[in-house]
Amino acid sequence: MVSGRKAVASAAWWGFDEQDSTDALQSAILSGAKRVVVPNLGRDWIVRPIRIRRGLELVFERGVRVTAKRGEFRGRGDCLFRARDVDDLVIRGYGATLQMQKEDYIVGKVLQDLGWDRWFGQYEKAEWRSVLSLEGCSNARIYGVTLRESGGDGIYIAGGDSRSFCKDIYIRDVVCDNNYRQGISVISVQGLLVENSVFKNTWGTPPSSGVDIEPDKETERVSNVVFRNCVFQDNYGDGIEIFLSNLSEASNEVSLRFEDCYVTSRRGSGIRVSKVRPGLRGSIEFRNCVVEDTEGYGVKIQDKSPLGLGVIFADCTIRNAAQNRQYRGRWSPIWIHLMNRELAPSIGGVSFENCVVEDEEDRPAVVIDGEQPFEASDIAGKIAVRNPHGARMELENASADVTLELEEKEW
Repeated sequence: MVSGRKAVASAAWWGFDEQDSTDALQSAILSGAKRVVVPNLGRDWIVRPIRIRRGLELVFERGVRVTAKRGEFRGRGDCLFRARDVDDLVIRGYGATLQMQKEDYIVGKVLQDLGWDRWFGQYEKAEWRSVLSLEGCSNARIYGVTLRESGGDGIYIAGGDSRSFCKDIYIRDVVCDNNYRQGISVISVQGLLVENSVFKNTWGTPPSSGVDIEPDKETERVSNVVFRNCVFQDNYGDGIEIFLSNLSEASNEVSLRFEDCYVTSRRGSGIRVSKVRPGLRGSIEFRNCVVEDTEGYGVKIQDKSPLGLGVIFADCTIRNAAQNRQYRGRWSPIWIHLMNRELAPSIGGVSFENCVVEDEEDRPAVVIDGEQPFEASDIAGKIAVRNPHGARMELENASADVTLELEEKEW
């Protein structure tokens, strides 16, 4: 109906089928119109996987719900919306929801294993059925949408065919809720700003984090990445997970910063930084963040070499962390641990500037340990501790050059 002659087009021009509107929505997106509006027709837009093109502004009207069609998305990597090697993309959807059928994919696999799957279709076990996948994209802007109940991530950011990383991605006012693997996965990107967004209720398969920053290859990158004023809430895994084992001294410099963020968790730790090899360059910063009411550790630093990349906590508060009933007497609000000596022969390179730990349990505020005698160095700074049992730090099996100071404060 329209082939690039209209600046603005309504997806409804191509028809609407309440059973399956894939053809209408896909045709509108590929029409060439610079701006495609998905109108609120009072019923869900039921679709199969949708492909997004370059140079598009895709607008979902308030109240629109785009829903994955049941019995579809059987491919292990089928996503509700995929943009691959796409430049100059805008997605707007304040008050709109993009939703998949997470429990169908889980139940379908279980029923298949039992031989009872003919009513539900066959779903291979997978963790890549995301709501929105950005792969090798540049200059993409995502505003206001809620992304729910994926068979993978709410948002997935990685390389594509023509570029091994996404570039200049801006995400604002989004909600990623009840997704299967992660609220958002960041695999490879240069320039990512996420503001005023919520990542919550992730459960299904590990890591089940609010955000997981985890490059798959040495050549991938996580540079100039900022999360500002975001909430990571009630995820079964860690609220914020940074896992860098696949990067090395030959990789691009890492630059990650979390500002004014709030973190809580259902079972995991609040913040986890792990598997940082010697010589990896860059920094990870947490500034003015609050970690509160976590089942796991408030802050968990594991297998992080002191040689190279530094981790900085500035003006952060860890409150009522490590509340798991089974381990509450043994776990600490902050845990710095060396386990894999082949990856990191020693541990350190962590500083705390004007941070606070609030805790009522009779235990150390900070524990630095390893399974065998080890070296810890360049763990520095100052933490104010509010605890009726006093302020203390515990070092186990460590030959330590640790200048971290704990200052006891009244409630």
